[in-house]
Amino acid sequence: MNLRLLTYNIQRGGVGRVERLAHVINACQPDIVLLQEATDLDTVHRLASLTQMTTSASFRQQSLGYLSRRPVTASWHRPGLSRHAFIEIVTEEGTRVFGVHLSAIHSPITEQRRVYELRALLQSIAQHQKGFHVLAGDFNTLAPNERLDVSRLPWRLRPFVWMGGRQIRWRTIQAVLDAGYVDAFRSCHRDEAGLTMPTWDPHVRLDYVFVPRAYEGRIARCEVVSSTEATTASDHFPVVIDLLTEPVAA
Repeated sequence: MNLRLLTYNIQRGGVGRVERLAHVINACQPDIVLLQEATDLDTVHRLASLTQMTTSASFRQQSLGYLSRRPVTASWHRPGLSRHAFIEIVTEEGTRVFGVHLSAIHSPITEQRRVYELRALLQSIAQHQKGFHVLAGDFNTLAPNERLDVSRLPWRLRPFVWMGGRQIRWRTIQAVLDAGYVDAFRSCHRDEAGLTMPTWDPHVRLDYVFVPRAYEGRIARCEVVSSTEATTASDHFPVVIDLLTEPVAA
């Protein structure tokens, strides 16, 4: 059975934009939606209703939530000393999906924090997960060789870059790749930018889906959803991926 997964930062709980968010989600027809900034429980419940998802969950003051059309079990994990939890969703077929939302703001200090959070997450996954799985969400960082145009950042955020000497070593995504994962969007689109944020002036790619490199062949499609509706629903474009949950027969 194949799996269509959507990862979506719905911006500040999605309050006041639930119909627009539901329109974007329905257009993608996902089986599972990983939500970031899903801090408003009522909005998540309404999204589940408007998208006809059978299960959903989120917690107040926690960024991560989910919607699912299929029966799943879900649990939240918070690695030791990490400021951020991650969510683990397991389908009836046994496919595991790990959703993340790493620390925000572009600076050397916050990049170091993201690396720490990511490594804590990977250690936690390694303790209870082997084989095919998915790691997705808002990583709040750039991939290797991608450029940050500081002049396009809001004025309130530029000092964080300047205070670090204007040079940020983008190490978080490299740490994921070094751990044996493949960037699903880059696997499908070698030369496309895949920018996901902000929707009114896209200039950074912060939202990713990864699978273990051994299972790269199960990536059927991965796209940034940059529709007109998505432009006004949130400050992030969602990312959708179609996965083969069973190997292709020879």
